[in-house]
Amino acid sequence: MGCKGKNNLLVVITDYNVANVVTTVILYRGKCGLSKGITRYMMAMAISDLFVLVVHVLLREVYTYYTPSSFLSLSAVCPSYVHLRLHSLDYSVWLTVSFTFDRFVSICCPKLRHRYCTERTATVVIVLLCMLSCLKYIPFHFMYEPSYTIDNVNWGCRSKSVYFTSNWWVAFTWMCSISVSLLPFAIILLRNGLTVRHIIVTSRVRRRLKGQDGKDSETESRRKSMVLLFTVCGTSILLWATASVTNICTRVTINFQGKDLTSPSTVANEVGILLMRVSVGANTCIYAMTQSKFRQELKKGIKSLNCFSIIPMYRTWQSA
Repeated sequence: MGCKGKNNLLVVITDYNVANVVTTVILYRGKCGLSKGITRYMMAMAISDLFVLVVHVLLREVYTYYTPSSFLSLSAVCPSYVHLRLHSLDYSVWLTVSFTFDRFVSICCPKLRHRYCTERTATVVIVLLCMLSCLKYIPFHFMYEPSYTIDNVNWGCRSKSVYFTSNWWVAFTWMCSISVSLLPFAIILLRNGLTVRHIIVTSRVRRRLKGQDGKDSETESRRKSMVLLFTVCGTSILLWATASVTNICTRVTINFQGKDLTSPSTVANEVGILLMRVSVGANTCIYAMTQSKFRQELKKGIKSLNCFSIIPMYRTWQSA
């Protein structure tokens, strides 16, 4: 990718970062008509998406492009940076899973709803997921060795030979690949399927008991909740599907080479990475499309920014 392409990428990623920051601020204000538990999950998802953009795009694609001999290329830093990239992706995916499970409990488990679907539980789950995701990838710190040495300074990191021959390493990497791709999406599809089934059955029973043709407030509330749930989860699955499939395929295909930019496997892999990065900036659009109160708060924020001349300054910076 040339210099112009990198500059365009920087502008797009900056827009995504601004969108995620705006989303976090709006949700933090708590005026979107959502419960505190849902708000906590959405804020955590927006922050984790921002973290993915910074680590995977701003640092990996932009910073290392302009500074190829940066501190990130040092052998002492490289394994930690790889761990950080893996952790950020894993955490973002499993936050979506936790959000799905929270909505499943809220709709399908009324007895457990008041104990589980709370702000405190959401905070505990968010913190635990961050800790577990960080701990899971610690072994990657020990699978790399320096690539080359210049003036007694080790640069780069490459996988040790034992990584390709040890059964333990093979099992561990397969576990990591499945835990960030197939397993989360299987859980999401299963929970959403059970939630849809429960809503359909409950709606039929309520119509029979009430015998009313007008709108039911409870049914309408569940419908809005389901629109948000399926939009977030459906978008995440669609945008991550290509990356998940190519990830598994490259694990199975031993002779995969990513240097040939014309090969179908490399093209599919790059497209999957692109869609994966797009997914981390999609939640703001989803909230704006599905939540009327979010749109109202967003309009108020834009008017306030216009009053302080921040948006014109930002647009001038983009066109520079």
